[in-house]
Amino acid sequence: MIDIKTLMLGELGANCYIITDHATGDTAVIDPGAFDPRIDAALEQIGYDKVKYILLTHGHFDHIGGVNEVAAKTGGKAKIAVGKDDLPMLGDSVKNMAYPFSMTTLAPIKCDITLNDNDKIMLGESEITVLSTPGHSKGSVCFLCGESLFTGDTLFARSAGRTDFPGGSYTELKASLKKLAALNGDYDVYPGHDRKTTLQRERESNYFITGEDYDSIY
Repeated sequence: MIDIKTLMLGELGANCYIITDHATGDTAVIDPGAFDPRIDAALEQIGYDKVKYILLTHGHFDHIGGVNEVAAKTGGKAKIAVGKDDLPMLGDSVKNMAYPFSMTTLAPIKCDITLNDNDKIMLGESEITVLSTPGHSKGSVCFLCGESLFTGDTLFARSAGRTDFPGGSYTELKASLKKLAALNGDYDVYPGHDRKTTLQRERESNYFITGEDYDSIY
């Protein structure tokens, strides 16, 4: 069982999720897109010594902008993890689109763990399963933990990630959405932007899952 705290961070309001294992207090931070007093206060309350992982759904700047600051606050003990095909984005502000999209650059991020499909991460007594879901970016992943599915910019409430950025593929995104829709049971879906939804709701009402094939820039 996990507790989940949601913060909208950075200029694009990307969702950062702080997840904490009930039994041990061990914590992971998913997609810290910026570092500000809110995330600092939330992690101070938990205890930075409890932050074991910084998990990235993909390597775009609006999801990684606060990684180095969070990692530094843990004394470098939190393990930074990203999908293997997005690893080059962590060290290149053009590839992660910080520049020219926001006219800024990010300091390179040192990755500790490269993630592959069906990898397992233990957060205290809670198991996190990695699902490879390319499409929005080549190395996009989702994280499944208990009844919660963290989808980054792959799946949104009644929408899906755009695919017109470098490394994006609408064909791959459709396959990834089909993969998520085929998961057994229902899950609370925590996307990279906008509001929480459920997988069953998206199976029934999300055109990117239910609709016929068509050409799209998204």
